[in-house]
Formats: sequence, C-alpha cells, structure tokens
Amino acid sequence: MAQQQQISLPAKLINGGIAGMVGVTCVFPIDLAKTRLQNQRSGQQLYKNMMDCLIKTVKSEGYFGMYRGAAVNLTLVTPEKAIKLAANDFFRHQLSKDGGRLTVIKEMLAGCCAGMCQVIITTPMEMLKIQLQDAGRLVAQQRMVPSVVTTLKMGGTSAVLSRSYNTNPAPQVMRVSATQITRELLRTKGVTGLYRGLGATLMRDIPFSVVYFPLFAHLHQLGQRSSEDQSVPFYWSFMSGCLAGSIAAVTVSPCDVVKTRLQSLKKGANEETYNGVVDCVRKILRKEGPAAFLKGASCRALVIAPLFGIAQVVYFVGVGEFLLGYTPHNIYSA
Repeated sequence: MAQQQQISLPAKLINGGIAGMVGVTCVFPIDLAKTRLQNQRSGQQLYKNMMDCLIKTVKSEGYFGMYRGAAVNLTLVTPEKAIKLAANDFFRHQLSKDGGRLTVIKEMLAGCCAGMCQVIITTPMEMLKIQLQDAGRLVAQQRMVPSVVTTLKMGGTSAVLSRSYNTNPAPQVMRVSATQITRELLRTKGVTGLYRGLGATLMRDIPFSVVYFPLFAHLHQLGQRSSEDQSVPFYWSFMSGCLAGSIAAVTVSPCDVVKTRLQSLKKGANEETYNGVVDCVRKILRKEGPAAFLKGASCRALVIAPLFGIAQVVYFVGVGEFLLGYTPHNIYSA
C-alpha cells in the first residue's frame, strides 16, 4: 500500500504535459520535414531530404515557417503526452500490485493500454497539425506545375499550344488556422471529421507504445548505480529515451505514412485520395512500391529520439510532485 500512496496520477499528468511541451518545442521543425516528405509522391518530389526540405521552407516561408502547426501541437501535446506517460505508469503500477517484478508481457500490456488511451487526443491533434504543416508543400508544388493554355495564332487558322510558367511572384502559403480547419470539419463532417484516420493512428500508436515502454524500462534499468542505489543519472534517462524512441519510431514508420496520407485533406496536382487503411496501403504499393512506406523514417526517428529523451528527463524531474507536495516516485525503479 505504501507504493500505491506514492503514485499520484495528477502529478504524473502534470509531468507528462510539461515533458511534452519542452520536447515538441525542440524537435518540431524536424517533424514538419517528416510530414512533407511523407506526403510528396514519386515524380513530384519537391524535397530531396530533410535538410533540403528545411532550407527550402525557410527560404519560401521564413524561419517561423518551420513551426507551422506548432501552436496546435503545443496546445494538444500537453494532454496527449500527459495521458501517454501517466497512463503507462498507472497501468504498470496496477499490473505490479502483487509485489512481483513486471514480466515483459505485462510491460507490453501496459504500453498497449497507454497507446489506446492517448489516441483520444492524438488523432485530432495530428489531423490539424498535418494540414498546417503540409500547406507550404502544396503551394510549392503549385509553383512547379506549368499550366497549358491555348491561344489563337494571330492571322492564322490553327491553334498553337504554348506553355505558361508562373515565374513571379510565387503564390503565398495559405494562412489557414487550426480554428478554421476545426470549424470546417465540424460543420461538414461533425466530430467524426476530427477523428479521420483513427484506425491508422491506433495501428501506429499501440505498436509504438508496446515496443517503446518495455524497451525504455530495460535500458533505463541498466543505468542504475547499484542494487542499493537504484537512481539513474539524467543523461542515462535521456539516452534510453532516445534509443528506445528511435527504434520504436522506425518500427511503426509504415503505419505513420498511411496515417499521414489518410489525414491529409488537401491534395496536390494528380495526388490520389484513399478510402481507408486497406485502400491506402494497396494504392501506395501499386503506384510507389514498398519503399514508399519508409518515407520520412529517418526524420521520424530524429523527431522521436530527442522528443522522448527530453520528455523522459523532464518527466522524471517530478515537477508535478513538487507542485502537489508529493515525493517523486520513479515507477521504473520500483
């Protein structure tokens, strides 16, 4: 019972929220590059790699262009990360009530439950973020697509086709806000519009949590100073979060590609639409090949690794416990 009194769910929620805000602020530009790389199709590639994407984004949209969609992400990532990290701790605690050490199966079950809980916030957050992040790519694609116009040859009887390229000034990035997108989705499709891609989000977040949390727990335990002193240096928590996060991110990258495609409402020229997860997978395989499922995988690993490394360190600092007057308790060392 002593262990149960040390666990404060409100404190864990505060820790998770602060951890998410700090982590997202640090890695958001890489996440934007990941979204744009995943959405571009074969034959219409605007960006060669992550650095090329970020450089072109800064040139065309300015420095703050790298943070398009950051406001909605910061607003919603607080409850999202709070639910994810706190739920995992909560379920680990519940599964270890008999006093024994958690088996790998129980650790995976706790991660699975945490992944299922977080999609309540994750799905609408990702839905809005992707629209804002991808707006610049769509405008950039419009600049590159030539328009074919038909003009009559003066004094002649035949029509001459001439290509007209838009070389000046380029169209500006659409200044659409998360509030506008939300209102439009609620007006046209109701609450379900915000949960488009829910199945794909579950396909991504549940396996991610099943892989990440047990892996992090075992890596984290390796950093314990001794059997008597089970504390772990902050840098070891950071490295454990980075390594576990990058492995889990690459593992579920194909699911993330499918989710991103399904949640992109606006399409570029000649970009296909999808009628669900199965249809999306089938069309990507047929038109782009298996390699398309790994688009943005390196960016995703670069996003998730420091995000979870930073988040775990901030989470273990115990700001929530400090504010609420509890003694910080590390479930991984229990």
